[in-house]
Amino acid sequence: MRKDTMGTALLAAIAALTLASSPADAQAAKPQPKHETHAQLQKEAKITLAAAKKTALEQVPGGKVKSGELEREGGKLLYSFDIKSKGKAGIDEVQIDALTGAVLSNKHETAAEEKAEAKAEKKEHGEHKGEYKKP
Repeated sequence: MRKDTMGTALLAAIAALTLASSPADAQAAKPQPKHETHAQLQKEAKITLAAAKKTALEQVPGGKVKSGELEREGGKLLYSFDIKSKGKAGIDEVQIDALTGAVLSNKHETAAEEKAEAKAEKKEHGEHKGEYKKP
């Protein structure tokens, strides 16, 4: 194979890989500003808060949303919900991908774990502009 033909083939392969990448890959690769506003995050989200909340509640039957937020975690835009179940100590934290609506995680946290996580997040991020609390 000639050098110019190899170069063309290499460029074509790179272009094909770039075009084949998923929205999640693009999300992770996109450089993110240090301090994003809630409005900026909402503008980027493809899934509504209501749809994400519905999906999260399906993961914890009979649960009630205690709090939730739209945030970027590990380069990924997601909704995170703390869901309380009657008669069950602690909360279930359910994370929903804000671009696809997929369930990213569903984990139970004890009250102590929840408190430690809230403290760490506050220290790392300060006030959450994307956070809401249910009255």
